[in-house]
Amino acid sequence: MFSRRQMLVTTVAAAALPGIARAESGESARLNGLFDEFFQSMLRRSPETATNLGLDTGDNADLRSRLHDDSAEAIARDRTLNREQIAKLRSVSRAALSEVEKVNLDTVLITRLNAGRFEFDFGTGGTAPYVISQQHGAYQSVPDFLDTKHPVKTAADAEAYVARLEAFAGLLDQQTDRQARDANLGVIPPDFILDKALVQMRAVAQPDADKAGVVVSLARLAAAAGLGGRVVEDAKTIWREKVLPALQRQLAQTESLRREATSAAGIGARPHGEEFYAAALASHTTTSMTAEEVHQLGLEQAAALTAKLNELLRGQGLTQGTVGQRIRGLYNNPDSFFPNTDAGKVDLIAYANQRQDLVRPALPRFFKRLPPYGFEVRRVPPSIEAGASSAYAQGPSMDGSRPGIVYINLADTAEWPRWSLASVIYHEGMPGHQMEAGLALSNDALPMIRKVGGFAAYSEGWGLYAEQLADELGMYDNDPLSRIGYLRFALFRAMRCVVDTGLHAKGWSREQAIRAFVDAEGDAEGFAAREVERYCVGPGQACSYKIGHTVWNALRDKAQAALGPRYDIRGFHEAGLACGRVPLDVLSGVIDRWIVSAKAA
Repeated sequence: MFSRRQMLVTTVAAAALPGIARAESGESARLNGLFDEFFQSMLRRSPETATNLGLDTGDNADLRSRLHDDSAEAIARDRTLNREQIAKLRSVSRAALSEVEKVNLDTVLITRLNAGRFEFDFGTGGTAPYVISQQHGAYQSVPDFLDTKHPVKTAADAEAYVARLEAFAGLLDQQTDRQARDANLGVIPPDFILDKALVQMRAVAQPDADKAGVVVSLARLAAAAGLGGRVVEDAKTIWREKVLPALQRQLAQTESLRREATSAAGIGARPHGEEFYAAALASHTTTSMTAEEVHQLGLEQAAALTAKLNELLRGQGLTQGTVGQRIRGLYNNPDSFFPNTDAGKVDLIAYANQRQDLVRPALPRFFKRLPPYGFEVRRVPPSIEAGASSAYAQGPSMDGSRPGIVYINLADTAEWPRWSLASVIYHEGMPGHQMEAGLALSNDALPMIRKVGGFAAYSEGWGLYAEQLADELGMYDNDPLSRIGYLRFALFRAMRCVVDTGLHAKGWSREQAIRAFVDAEGDAEGFAAREVERYCVGPGQACSYKIGHTVWNALRDKAQAALGPRYDIRGFHEAGLACGRVPLDVLSGVIDRWIVSAKAA
């Protein structure tokens, strides 16, 4: 695939080794000054990001009491700023830069160009077409942020929490206003998406301030810090007088829109939906592949993986029915599941953490460096289980005071047989996202703006490649069912390309998309439904996994063929990870240069 597809934007030759000195030139200093300027601007416009990174201190200490501005006016200002930043980057002379700096320049420029694709009159201002859904909106993101990210160690921290709680009300109203504007343009989420969002919104809109999640969180955090109860009483007052009324306004409007909504699942059914999907697909995959090309890639790889799974299933004595039916049959073994109780869910999380403990000692065989950060597996907060992804990762704070977190959605443990868990943990944890993100965050050779930026095709492609590496490290050697689970999830990622393009480019219904997953690889209906609903509100992102994985493998094959006995997998991984998260064409340039240097060594 990689050799016959054109990659987006520029082709660069890039070095990937950390520690190479910056070119001593005026342009070098100017470029790094621009990066610092852009990064500080980003922090000022996104106080939540500053807190996530542990950078809401010093000159940025005021950010700890703020939330971002999500008004239509703020989005317009951001778009103007983005165009100005593109112009500044394009004015830098590449010839005066080192190869490392060229990678940084091209990567940041492509980030800005991708952002410039989304100057639509609707949506979040980025790759999501709906302001409020089961996965988007302050109503569900701010309570989780305050509970898990905002530190409460001092009285000042607690006061900042209360200030953010007050800002929460304003943020809700901004998004309510934008949701109404989008509806006037004919952009309303599907009815089944609004149903999920309403379930979550009603759970958040707790009329009893003593039971409101954000108040309960503050009470717990303040008590743990040995603080008095005055801030909690202040939070209750703000909840009753400001936040709850704003939530009720948003809830009423969303209920009204639900009566107008249709069941059309894809963005293609909305005004300018075809253009939006093309922009989202290009942004998430960092390729110029069309929806039809992505669809066919998915079908081809699904067929190959189905053949592999057929042989493995036959080896387990499972010979009757389609591959999907036989995988579905594995769900009939009650011994494969943890009880769907609080205790059972605790045991499941413990099992997931144990799988990480098993892989850690083997990682130095494939990697020169490991991230210095800790991380752990946790359960998705029950209040947002209905709309949350099945599993996802969040990075650590930059100073390591907060670990990286892998979240698993345990709405129903029947969706998580033991044999399916290992590959998910390797994808989200080590050697997956916690590896690539942790190495980027701790890489002193990267400017700050590169440490925190990302591209789905690179990172999700790596996550899927990491599942493959776990197999190559022997993690499934004595666990044939988990190897089936790993290949089943690889098939799932191939089917994502089929389903996402089916929804948004071919007019598939929600039910048709769910059935495609269930028939192909035996998904539980609830699991498949949540995935499909996720794609409905985040077009294109689901395609990034298999496309990125295909490119990572193509580049590895290329390096092995070019280097022969000189090939070293640890060197290949160091090159691909030391450059930080980059577009796929930039990654290709990085590996090309590493091959040249390895030949010369």
